[in-house]
Amino acid sequence: MKPTHSIPDILKHIKANSSKWINDRQKIHGRFSWQAGYGIFSISESQLPHTIEYVGNQKQHHQRISFKEEFVGFLEKNGIQYDKKYLWE
Repeated sequence: MKPTHSIPDILKHIKANSSKWINDRQKIHGRFSWQAGYGIFSISESQLPHTIEYVGNQKQHHQRISFKEEFVGFLEKNGIQYDKKYLWE
């Protein structure tokens, strides 16, 4: 990502295009839409191989721990302050 790129603009583009792709192909029952918010985290280049492996194992990983549990754990592990009432819609 270039320093001139805006995270909100990139996320808007990703959400719009992925929603269209999912809905055009009827990948789920009903209409797909994203929640209003998002979380963005950066990694160093040295962590890229580990991150690729981590993303590739999501299906198995989330059989053991829910996304919500993992996300809150990540926030806490990294000392990120949050208010539970704003995390989930």
